[in-house]
Amino acid sequence: MEETMKDYEKELEASFRTINEGDVIKGTVIDVNEEEVTLDLKYYTQGIIKAADMSDDPDFSLMSDVHEGDVIEASVVRTDDGQGNILLSRREANAVLAWDVLAGYMEEKKDVSVKVSEVVNAGVVAYLEGVRGFIPASQLDISYVENLEEYKGKVLDVRVITVDQEKEKLVLSAKEILREKAKDEHDHKVAMIVPGTVLEGTVESLQPYGAFVDLKDGLSGLVHISQICQKRIKKPSEVLKVGDKVKVKVLNTNDGKISLSMKELEEQQAEEVENIDVKQYGSSESVGTSLGDLFAKLNIK
Repeated sequence: MEETMKDYEKELEASFRTINEGDVIKGTVIDVNEEEVTLDLKYYTQGIIKAADMSDDPDFSLMSDVHEGDVIEASVVRTDDGQGNILLSRREANAVLAWDVLAGYMEEKKDVSVKVSEVVNAGVVAYLEGVRGFIPASQLDISYVENLEEYKGKVLDVRVITVDQEKEKLVLSAKEILREKAKDEHDHKVAMIVPGTVLEGTVESLQPYGAFVDLKDGLSGLVHISQICQKRIKKPSEVLKVGDKVKVKVLNTNDGKISLSMKELEEQQAEEVENIDVKQYGSSESVGTSLGDLFAKLNIK
C-alpha cells in the first residue's frame, strides 16, 4: 500500500509540472496510426506527434518504425493543439538531441545499421537518428565501388566518422567494419594452419628481403631470402621469378602472418633421400657379408 501511495505521489507531482513551448520531453507511445503517434506524458493530457513531424528520413514509416511502448523524446510545438493535447515534434527535438547521440556513437566507435535512401554525387545518403548522413563511395567497401546504384535500398553496418552540428555534416563509413571483419576471417584462416605443414603456392612478388607466395583462399606468406635455398644469394630473383610454382614449409603463423621456407623443405627432402640410401646400402652390405661367410665355410678357391 505504501508503494502504491509513493507512485501516486509521483504521478500527482508530474501532473502539476509546467510544460512550455520549446521544452524537450519524454513520453511513452500508447497509440500509433498512419497520421500520428499518441504519447503518455505522465501529465494531465497526452502528447501528439503528427507523421510529418516524426522524421526527415523519406523511408521512415510510422506503422513500421514506431511501436506501443517505445519511449520518444520530442520538442513541444504547442501546449494545446486545439483538442486539449500537447503538440510535439520529434524532428525539432532531433535537431537538438540527435547530434549529441551521434557524437557519442563516434566516440564509442559504435556499429549501427542504416538503410541507403538515395545515390548522390560521389556517394550515397542514409539517415541515422533522423539526421541525413553521407557515405562517400570510398567508404562503402574495402575495394573500389564502380556502381553506386547497387547500394540503393541496402542495409549497411556503419560507423560515424564525422559529426559537425554547425555545418549539419554527418559522415558515415562501412569500410572500417568490413576491413576488421576481413582481418578476423584472415587471421582465423592463418591460425588454422599448423607449422610444419607443406603447401604449394605461386610466387606473386619478389622483394629485396624475400618472396611472397600466393597460397590461395586469400592467403599469402613470405619466404625470407635466407629461407629460399641452401646456397647464399644476394636477391631472390637469382633463383625465383614471379609465376613460379613452389612447395614451401610453414615455419610459423605469428601475428596473423605466415612465414615460409623452401630451404627447410629442401633439407628435409635431402635427409629423407639420404635415409633411404642408407637403408638400401645397409641391406646390400648385409647380403654381401652373408655370401662371404658362406663362401668361406665352403672353402671355395
